[in-house]
Amino acid sequence: MSYSPQALKEAINSLKRYRLNSVSKHHERYIFPLLSGTYFSYRKIDVQRLVSIAYSISSNPSYLDVGCGYGDFLKRIRQYIPNAIGIEKNSDIFYECGIAKPDFINIADARWEIKQDYDIIFVGWMDPGVDFRDAVKSKTEVVITTLDQGLSLAAEYDAHGYKRIAYWRTPSWEDVNHEIMNYYYTKVPRETYLKLIKMRRAHNLWYIYCSNETKSEVIVKTLIRNMQGESEASSSRYDFEDVLDECGFKYLESVGDSTSCERLWEIYFDN
Repeated sequence: MSYSPQALKEAINSLKRYRLNSVSKHHERYIFPLLSGTYFSYRKIDVQRLVSIAYSISSNPSYLDVGCGYGDFLKRIRQYIPNAIGIEKNSDIFYECGIAKPDFINIADARWEIKQDYDIIFVGWMDPGVDFRDAVKSKTEVVITTLDQGLSLAAEYDAHGYKRIAYWRTPSWEDVNHEIMNYYYTKVPRETYLKLIKMRRAHNLWYIYCSNETKSEVIVKTLIRNMQGESEASSSRYDFEDVLDECGFKYLESVGDSTSCERLWEIYFDN
């Protein structure tokens, strides 16, 4: 997401003030996602799913994260795919924030600077008014996106030669932010807070797209195998996942109303 240098400076100062009275070191990744997290929430399970997809189609997969920010999610992918790289067009994230830009992140515009083919391209964010789907289409057969129903625009690839083969739902950073702020940092009466919980919606969607039928079949089988072996009790976790549990966004917890109820992190397959 693009911000002016002045806006970034103001955000950095706000983060510094917040840290003086923060309740948990993990809250800031959802309150200041640009500086300390991502614009989508995730668990280690999400990382493992993407990695398993990559290795199901290549023994040495090439992986590109478009719009990777300062690399929070990408760094975790690189623990399994060491040659994974990212591109980020907003260089101010590094220079204004005093963050050293790692060699595996290139400052580039995805619309014209994806130079090679990749086994997987991950798109975690696309700025409003910017559309680089055709550029992505020319460089990969497998696209994985996160679609925030409240923010993301032009993040679906069905009309660009791909078929969606699977998806799962997670809370967005906004969902978690609201829960954290209401419970820990505002004086919302307990009764009101409980009513707000009933109104919550987890509305970040992870879509798996593929334009190759053979690879699609392999990916589906891989995800089914992963899902059968996953459980909150047996899976290793990131320490910040406790915040998601505390906010009511547990692994396989149901969200939505009685007519449209889906479980968080449950994988759904398209026919």
